[in-house]
Amino acid sequence: MARTWITVVTAAFFEVGWVIGLKASDSFTDWAATVFAVAVSFRLLIKATKQLPVGTVYAVFVGLGTAGTTIAEVLLFSAEIQPAKIGLIALLLAGVIALKLESASAKGA
Repeated sequence: MARTWITVVTAAFFEVGWVIGLKASDSFTDWAATVFAVAVSFRLLIKATKQLPVGTVYAVFVGLGTAGTTIAEVLLFSAEIQPAKIGLIALLLAGVIALKLESASAKGA
């Protein structure tokens, strides 16, 4: 089960890569890497849904992708850090963790 969650986290990592690629790509190589990241991201997402509930996997994937993209935007593109945005991302991540824990407890029940 833990390996499947690692697959979801890895898919979210590649999601951050392709979202950043959409903003920053300006050469064939950049676009090729972006397309590769999209393919890997969705392949891993599909693989994870074979073992875990689709709704939970998608919520975790999107939550981690949103948080990761926001962090990458600050680090790579000097986006302004807004306290409200940080608080909302923390709330989002708390929801992602709660979904993962609920999924684990439902499996054990």
